[in-house]
Amino acid sequence: MIIAAVFAVIAAAVIAIRAGTDEASASPTVAGQAQSAGGHVATGGAGQSATDQKGAANLTVTDVDREFLVKVRQAGLWEIPAGRLAQTHASSEAVKRAGLHLLDGHSKLDQLVREDAKILGVEIPNEATEEQQQWVRNLENAQGEEFDKLFANVLRASHGKIFATIGEVRAATQNDLIRRHARQANQTVLDHMEVLEDTGLVDASTLQEVEEDVAPK
Repeated sequence: MIIAAVFAVIAAAVIAIRAGTDEASASPTVAGQAQSAGGHVATGGAGQSATDQKGAANLTVTDVDREFLVKVRQAGLWEIPAGRLAQTHASSEAVKRAGLHLLDGHSKLDQLVREDAKILGVEIPNEATEEQQQWVRNLENAQGEEFDKLFANVLRASHGKIFATIGEVRAATQNDLIRRHARQANQTVLDHMEVLEDTGLVDASTLQEVEEDVAPK
């Protein structure tokens, strides 16, 4: 009985010692968790959070980035009206479908370009170029098959030229917002080229014009 009592006392002492050691080693972790919950914990020993260490997004704007935003804005300013005209002036269902793609795609891009331009402090135009406005006037004055042919070729030529520009911007820009924007524009313009080609009205001469425009000088 005496021996059993001695072992019981020793066991209790060992348990107490271990409990004290575990509590001491756990306390810094608990304190750290409390600091983290309050947003004041430092990582890496330099007083920086994980977000700070990663660094802020690169929002440096080059002349190429600025020109890209301007062109995207101008494209929407005439291609959205062109898409609307397709619903009332076209005789081909394929052309009307292409017009709907233009309306949807450029409406989304136009919203994005206005948001990004505001963030980056880039001034963008509120009207299309004179040439683009003339394209819209030409479409307004056409009906039926004449409209279908004009629409398919003018829009395919325009998209083909800007498609090459988007690729160059996406490949080289260091601006995170411009990179995201170029990716979206690339997908949108590719879709528009495909639905325009699906009309069966795009001439070989139109593609030749695009080739000559985008070929390395």
